[in-house]
Amino acid sequence: MARHAIGGPGRWALPAAGLAFVLVVAAIVVLARRGEDSPVVQGPASGRSGGPAAVAGGRLAGAELYVDPHGAAMNQVAAWRATGRTAEVAIIRRIADQPTATWFADENPGYDRRARELVTAATAAGRLPVLTLYNIPDRDCAGQSAGGAAGAEQYRTWVRTLAEALRGHRALIVLEPDAVPQAVQGCLDDDAAGERYDLLAEAVDALRAVPGLLVYLDAGNPTWITEPSRLTAALRRAGVARASGFSLNVANFETTADNVAYGKRLSRLLSGAHFVVDTSRNGNGPAQKGGGNRHWCNPPGRALGETPTTRTGVPLADAYLWIKRPGESDGACGRGAPPAGEWWPEYALDLARPPS
Repeated sequence: MARHAIGGPGRWALPAAGLAFVLVVAAIVVLARRGEDSPVVQGPASGRSGGPAAVAGGRLAGAELYVDPHGAAMNQVAAWRATGRTAEVAIIRRIADQPTATWFADENPGYDRRARELVTAATAAGRLPVLTLYNIPDRDCAGQSAGGAAGAEQYRTWVRTLAEALRGHRALIVLEPDAVPQAVQGCLDDDAAGERYDLLAEAVDALRAVPGLLVYLDAGNPTWITEPSRLTAALRRAGVARASGFSLNVANFETTADNVAYGKRLSRLLSGAHFVVDTSRNGNGPAQKGGGNRHWCNPPGRALGETPTTRTGVPLADAYLWIKRPGESDGACGRGAPPAGEWWPEYALDLARPPS
């Protein structure tokens, strides 16, 4: 936002009453514009977001996150309760009772209705929903989560349709995990990478044009593009300056401390951009590297991380989120793992089981 001086040498002056009026109006405008990135949480949640929360983290501090009652973990709780598996129910509730992101990763009929129902329910509960948009063309560069929109026009239509479905509601959106770092790493040729950055920038603009939508463009994790300066040009072209910030560690296991340190470094290169961190499965940190993709694809011995919160205690970190839904597979990479995105109750139990 541009800043203008009032009065001073060589400037025009106002009578005292007029000056006071202008200052009041200016203050109202500044507060209103700042509020564009601050979700108004109504209902019971707003009563718990008092004064101390304002300094407990980034711009979202105090916002309460929405728990989707229809998630796979909640369905598993119901199924196991019906068969008397009470011990497992208690473990899985450590996932089911927490707010996790809802992923939109295809163009199957009804995706816009699903999105509308989600944000409508969250608004009624006075909570902030988290959505992950994951449908960029050539998604995952033929990896475990390959797929995405058939082309650029299909993707543009998909994003615009979702944006309209969310109109009138607040939501936090994580935009296209892995898309930028994969392109920077070189899995696409120059033309395809350029088109990807342009599509991401258009998506940022389409979503941010809807009041109340916060958009975090994904930037990978600290051990992927280890030097943040390699990401900055790509993130800028992909619209990060017009987004609410960037996301880190989606579906990965790097520690929160390492992500915060990396996020601060990247933020300095992006004029102070804020960020969110996926803490869903980083409770034991990363698995040892080696053995192909075993360090990131359903590695054993991992654990749930910090519970989702907007009270991070880190001014640049707007939230710690469970973006990857704990218990959903990273891919069919051995040990009986199902395809990427499918619920795997055995792995969910491993993640959620308290230390012995």
